[in-house]
Amino acid sequence: MPFSYSNQLSTIIGFAEQQNPESILDIGIGMGQYGFLLRTNLENINLFEIDGSNACQRSREQWKIRIDGIEGYAGYITAVHEYSYTNLLIGEALELLSTLDDKIYDLVLAIDILEHFDKEQGVIFLRECQRVCKDSVLVSTPKEFVAQEVAANPLENHRSHWTEEDFRFCGFDYFLPNPLSLIAIAKNKSE
Repeated sequence: MPFSYSNQLSTIIGFAEQQNPESILDIGIGMGQYGFLLRTNLENINLFEIDGSNACQRSREQWKIRIDGIEGYAGYITAVHEYSYTNLLIGEALELLSTLDDKIYDLVLAIDILEHFDKEQGVIFLRECQRVCKDSVLVSTPKEFVAQEVAANPLENHRSHWTEEDFRFCGFDYFLPNPLSLIAIAKNKSE
């Protein structure tokens, strides 16, 4: 579905705030909740000009953070996405990732998308996320397999279940605590 467990929101946004990225790629943006929270929490004072008793929104050109998003289902896109994201790419995640240059984002987020790939595609997806990232890749997926078939949008079908061992095999060696989601982080070790 186009949303994730709400109990992981503060953990993931808190991690992003600690990283203080200037560029973010959010893959599988769904309803756009992470884009909006990242925009407001990271952009912060750059969103508004406050002068005495007057406050007005600053132009997008004055914003400091680039937040790009990939979404496979165009029907999810709303005004929230148009506001929150610098660039929106609509299409299959693996196909779009392959068109991006190496190491162009400080932080890559893949929130509740990995379970929509079979294992082989998932491993390729994780490698592509690491390839386009300069610093950190954060991936979340349900700890337990949740069967899901959505006839209206087959991209929502759940095809795999992932464990810490699976993530470690793919270079993810740090995990954030959460009761329902496995939140794995890979740091780019090159350079």
